[in-house]
Amino acid sequence: MAEFDVVIKDGTIIDGTKVPRYRADLGIKNGKVAKIGRLQASDATRVIDASGLIVAPGAIDLHTHYDAQIHWDPYCTIGSWHGITSVTLGNCGFGFAPLRAQDAERAMLALSRNEAIPLEPMQVSIKVDWETFPQYMDRLERLPLGVNISQLFPISPAVAYEMGGFDEAKKRLPNDKDMERILHHFHGAMQAGAAGWSTQRLISRGALQRDYDGTPMISDILPEDFYLTMARELGKSGGDGFIQITQSTVEADQSAFGTQGDIDFSAQMASESGCSVLFNAIVVNDRFPEVHQAQLQRIAEHNAEGRRVLGQGLTTRMPARLTLEDWNLFDDSEAWRNATVGTVEERKAKLSDPQMRKALQQDFDSPKSSDFLFGELPKFIARKVRHPGLKDKYEGLSISQIAERENKHPIDAMLDLSVADDLRTEWAGPVTAAKVENFKELMESPYVLPGVSDGGAHVKFITPSIYPTEVLAWMSRDAGLLSLEEAHFRLSGLMAWASCIKDRGTLREGNAADIMIYDLDKLNALPDEIVHDLPAGEWRRVQRAEGYRYIMVNGEPIFEDGDCTGATPGKLLRGGQAR
Repeated sequence: MAEFDVVIKDGTIIDGTKVPRYRADLGIKNGKVAKIGRLQASDATRVIDASGLIVAPGAIDLHTHYDAQIHWDPYCTIGSWHGITSVTLGNCGFGFAPLRAQDAERAMLALSRNEAIPLEPMQVSIKVDWETFPQYMDRLERLPLGVNISQLFPISPAVAYEMGGFDEAKKRLPNDKDMERILHHFHGAMQAGAAGWSTQRLISRGALQRDYDGTPMISDILPEDFYLTMARELGKSGGDGFIQITQSTVEADQSAFGTQGDIDFSAQMASESGCSVLFNAIVVNDRFPEVHQAQLQRIAEHNAEGRRVLGQGLTTRMPARLTLEDWNLFDDSEAWRNATVGTVEERKAKLSDPQMRKALQQDFDSPKSSDFLFGELPKFIARKVRHPGLKDKYEGLSISQIAERENKHPIDAMLDLSVADDLRTEWAGPVTAAKVENFKELMESPYVLPGVSDGGAHVKFITPSIYPTEVLAWMSRDAGLLSLEEAHFRLSGLMAWASCIKDRGTLREGNAADIMIYDLDKLNALPDEIVHDLPAGEWRRVQRAEGYRYIMVNGEPIFEDGDCTGATPGKLLRGGQAR
């Protein structure tokens, strides 16, 4: 009988701990790293030749929204194409547990707007046969899993469950009895292996992610005392978990943009819980570098005083691609929010209405107009025009060019074309973060976790799940912003520590054999493309990768040279480990 199931021969090992790289063989047995050293090929059932290749731990993605996609895609692509082997679900306070079956459609409606997950794929793929959080964990464990998953306790469905549903819960704040029942659910979730809890607090013009009807999410309107209580209760549960919060509670025209008060609140929760708090998000913008600089400074100050606040940094050079048939990420603007709620026909009518146009123009002309995340609207380009009579005339032109040629306000230039094209015109936003020096500042902070992949969300607009490839190929190899050793520590070892994952994240004997094997010279993210691979025939925007030879989960390859093997060796992580 072979000593090892797999031996990876002669690879350059970067183990995720910041130890300098070294050449060695790695033996795998029963899904774990059994031995690292000089091993004999004859001692293995299978041998993988890793000569000239990097052997490193699979990336851990702590900010995803694969809550729906995991029910039809065991591999949680796009992420696993780019070396991600473990994902955390339930971020931003959104998810599917606890949940009564009669509220399932309402939960899906919320996700269809705030995370822009197409509704019909959820409706045809998710059968709600659970109610409590522990029951949902059991349901997840029964799914075929290509990657490992952990699950946060999401605040919004928990409050909805105890306060009469998603709409009723917005009509009042939890009283003491409500809070007692919510905490009962939370402690039950932690006993079932929850990774911690999560929420979104986006207030005023920071509220990019709204409910299906344009109103705030439940979590947005809960008071600070609610969250401080939740933080204390996490500490009482043994502190074996983390808090994820997406927060912006200031006006968009304030240069702080969530810097001081929001990060201070995260630090307060870190003090109350004794746990890591993952603040979202640290976003580089070339026009406003003072924002990320102030955020990084504040986070460093709190860590110097012993409060574990980590910033989740958006580490992809991410241009937005949008069509107004389903775009929602201008929801921080009341005018845009009102105009883009509803069906395509309802949107077309509102976007053609003179009074609505006037409101959108006033918003555009206002000094408070927020172009922080996606750039200045006049620079958006008509990347694809579907109407054959309009394609040659407009495709490739920016909104400012169209406005100048036709003597129109930029809003009219954009909307006239979009409405005439049945809202299917694809607009490409500018890359708002391209300066290497700004990303250098981001990655020089030891308190920044790369990612904010939003995997499974905003699937028609953005592809930030490519971030492991961006970190390795662009930041490390091409730009030299950090060593490969540091890069893999950020992608896996630091992620595991921050989220209390105990049995993976580094290539050490006894740990799970979650591994990426790649050719550094060939590593790249490919151009974005549209694929119709969602249930109900829906489409999404994806970016594949090249250069990854093997992606392995618990010792089994799930991708070989980019091709899916069909294996489903993933595990549900309870309390930070597979049981």
